[in-house]
Amino acid sequence: MIEIKDVFKSYENGPQKVEVLKGITLSIKEGESVLITGPSGVGKSTLLHIAGALDLPSSGDVFINGQNIVQLKSNALAHFRNKTVGFIFQFHHLLPEFSALENVLIPAMMHEPLTKEKEEYARFLLNEVGLSHRLEHRPNELSGGEQQRAAVARALINKPQVLLADEPTGNLDKQNSNQLFELLLNLNQKFKQTLVIVTHADSMGNRINRTVRLDDGMIV
Repeated sequence: MIEIKDVFKSYENGPQKVEVLKGITLSIKEGESVLITGPSGVGKSTLLHIAGALDLPSSGDVFINGQNIVQLKSNALAHFRNKTVGFIFQFHHLLPEFSALENVLIPAMMHEPLTKEKEEYARFLLNEVGLSHRLEHRPNELSGGEQQRAAVARALINKPQVLLADEPTGNLDKQNSNQLFELLLNLNQKFKQTLVIVTHADSMGNRINRTVRLDDGMIV
């Protein structure tokens, strides 16, 4: 599902060139659950953003479901990303003026009109994440764990083949963190989507298929 081949990524910082990824090659199978770990600043989030077409490498190739995203122009890349990849971030990024249901539906309205079927699917997803009783609540009426679960439902609305989570429990307490990890793994098994989670925590039990550790921009 995801094929990363000899990927380098660097940024210009004034006169200096900062190398973040230093020749990453990684294959992730369809339906697999993968944990990417390592200390802060080693390139975990950069790798995830490249794997999800949010960013492009300085060199190398990235294939998602057979499509080399490096070759896509910006509009085509945005459309491909919206349809193929779902994202969950450390901060839920829910829009405060909209209800939980409306927030979940926003990605579904990016490229096509809203349909009754999409709205029903959004209700189904919110039920799957345990928020069927919170459909009309706005973010400030939800707890931190509930806000992040709404963000999970939003990431799933377009039925993506790949679900990427970047430090999704970074702002949650231990109980809510464990519940969110369990939710993500249960959804991975139920919907058979490829799941990649970036976290500085090394422990998610034995339900994760594989752990990849990064250090200094390389897989160790």
